[in-house]
Amino acid sequence: MKLKATVALVCSLISASAMATSTTRTVIDGTGAKVVLPNHPIERVADAWYSHTTELMALGEGDKIVATINHPESRPWMFKIQPSLNHALLGQGKIFNIESLLNRDVQLAFVMTGNPQRIAMESVNIPVVQVHFTTLEGLQKTMLITAKAMGSEKAMVRAKEYNQYLQHQFKRIKKKTEKLTEQQRPKVLHISSLNPLKVDGQGTLISDWISIAGGRNVAEVKGTMQPVSAEQILAWQPDIVILQGDAGDIKQSPEASLLEQLKAVKDGHVLRNPLGVFTWDRYGPESALQIQWAAKAFHPELFKHDNVAKITQEFYQHFFDYSLTPEQASRILQALPPRS
Repeated sequence: MKLKATVALVCSLISASAMATSTTRTVIDGTGAKVVLPNHPIERVADAWYSHTTELMALGEGDKIVATINHPESRPWMFKIQPSLNHALLGQGKIFNIESLLNRDVQLAFVMTGNPQRIAMESVNIPVVQVHFTTLEGLQKTMLITAKAMGSEKAMVRAKEYNQYLQHQFKRIKKKTEKLTEQQRPKVLHISSLNPLKVDGQGTLISDWISIAGGRNVAEVKGTMQPVSAEQILAWQPDIVILQGDAGDIKQSPEASLLEQLKAVKDGHVLRNPLGVFTWDRYGPESALQIQWAAKAFHPELFKHDNVAKITQEFYQHFFDYSLTPEQASRILQALPPRS
């Protein structure tokens, strides 16, 4: 009798253990940390990294976002294309009210690596996945981490489709630009802000796409959004100046009198970077569009058959499930907001 009772107890414990295990799953986040999540697709997400919202959208999971630090005033295309965000809890700066997240029944939070609010979220049993990247390779890895965390088969399929698309465009463009000599590669300066004056330097995603598209990043600083003087930019003398979509206007810059002395400015070689769901030039799925736009801008003859407006429409249809009109695509390419 004792033996039977012992066997029965062991069996019940094994069964209970199996049931407990089957209710959870583990994913590895961008820091290598193990995060335990419910063993079913996530339905309610808080996203505390600005650009990461676009990754969820590209995975077909945008409607699961119930809290975001993005705002319609600064990201009008994001809220236009993913209207469910208009009903989401909006964070203050990079911070959420933890009680409000609980009231929204948040099942998972994505944060940028090192976000100090992670500890507060985890203290109330909200699982946190940390994500961050500074390269196109890192973008692809983050897409897969995000899809796995969401637990949706559709999201994983979309992540793989996106990565294949990005790889295809990378190889297609690189095949033409890798043959260029140093002299054939224009010197490019990417200005992230005019007031204060900041540029994007070496060792960045921006530097990556400039190189892939057949240019040379002329900024002799390291990192993104680095403060520089107008005199330093004059010393670099870029062939092409790219202004981030929301960087402002050179004519309105406090350094206008100096910047207007640049040959690129005098020759009309100042480009406004497209601005869509997010700024194309940094940290989002639209990086796949950025390399195509930049390649056409730097080397119009090499890519004369590329219709960037049409490419944009096709991309938004497939990855954002949104049909852009030709006029909307044109406004995005000009870094203009939607009309309504």
